[in-house]
Amino acid sequence: MEDVRCAHRIVVKIGTSTLTHETGRLNLRQIGALCRVLADIKNEGREVVIVSSGAIAAGVAKLKLPERPKEMRLKQAAAAVGQCELMHIYDNFFEEYGHTVAQVLLTRDDVDTPERRQNVINTFESLLEMGAIPIVNENDTVAVDEIKDHTFGENDTLSVVVAKICSADLLIILSDIDGLYDENPRENPNARLIPVVYELTDRIRHAAAGAGTERGSGGMVTKLVAAEEATKAGIPMIITNGKSPELLYGIFRNEPVGTLFLPTPVS
Repeated sequence: MEDVRCAHRIVVKIGTSTLTHETGRLNLRQIGALCRVLADIKNEGREVVIVSSGAIAAGVAKLKLPERPKEMRLKQAAAAVGQCELMHIYDNFFEEYGHTVAQVLLTRDDVDTPERRQNVINTFESLLEMGAIPIVNENDTVAVDEIKDHTFGENDTLSVVVAKICSADLLIILSDIDGLYDENPRENPNARLIPVVYELTDRIRHAAAGAGTERGSGGMVTKLVAAEEATKAGIPMIITNGKSPELLYGIFRNEPVGTLFLPTPVS
């Protein structure tokens, strides 16, 4: 627990369900609250890297489309427009709190090719050294769904890739659920939150099945895959509800927040 409280370099994944209203449009009040808390956490002397979803949602709103596109080429077009809009919003909010943001768009090739991976590492290190907040997303305009090997699939996977590239001390995944429950809380109101996961057992995996989100591309299962990858790499991970940004302060005060996945012990 002490390692989590003292985490210096933090990767925060913000899902679409956290950034949007039920209508699918961007929730500006929510984004502003998140930026204020993350800026304050950075003011404590920590380094913050954000992996942000929401580009397509922002593009849909900017283009005044009646609904989220289903065709891949239209999704990519919406993402191209929305990425500009999303970065503009982040830039405005963080500038208000005295911080500079930087956009980093990645594809699978960028992290799987050794030379390009080292360039990515160098970029992150330089940005953090200069005090910037990198905001990361997959390069949706070139990462097509048909070429599965060249995509991350969704941002839960991308967030753990970024955490490993950055040698992060902690990965936080913000969702629309308080954490991992022993049963699906949307079906069973008596489901209990699991505060700490020491080992990813079959029982834990079963508890994650079906606990997804209506507006996000991933569900609890993809978050468990991310947790497994992160903890194997020695990085603790927390899943918590992004609708209550103030809860993030509690993580660094050793208060129970969401579900904490502890790194796998080295045998």
